[in-house]
Amino acid sequence: MNSIRKILGVVWLLLGPVVIYFLIAGAIHNVDPNGKKDINNPVIWVIIITIFLPIAIGLMIFGWYALKGEYSRNTSDR
Repeated sequence: MNSIRKILGVVWLLLGPVVIYFLIAGAIHNVDPNGKKDINNPVIWVIIITIFLPIAIGLMIFGWYALKGEYSRNTSDR
């Protein structure tokens, strides 16, 4: 079970930067001053990035602790 936690820790650790990349890339791709839709408004993207950036950072922190074995039940497993 601890090996599964460590593998998932690596997954969460790598998923955080990927999410941040796609947020920034989506904002760059969709922001258009001549656009008429809500998705083209930069204010919407600032709100989206402000909300999801701490979540992605939390994913990386969670992955780091899982990789280091902080969630193991026995202290002798670390």
